[in-house]
Amino acid sequence: MGFFGTFVYTNKKKEKYYLHEYTGTGRKHMYYFSKDARDAIDLPPGWEIVENPKTGLPTLKKKEI
Repeated sequence: MGFFGTFVYTNKKKEKYYLHEYTGTGRKHMYYFSKDARDAIDLPPGWEIVENPKTGLPTLKKKEI
């Protein structure tokens, strides 16, 4: 965890990524990672982080029940 209410993920290359949320018109919430810390959010419940083994980029995945 990073700042209060902000989720920070550090990948295998030691790069920090911050979680953001996007809500389009009539769409569900979409989540993405960015190196910009402004307007970052906390990790939503029921989601987990998966890192791409080749690129090191993080993505969100729904937890399996």
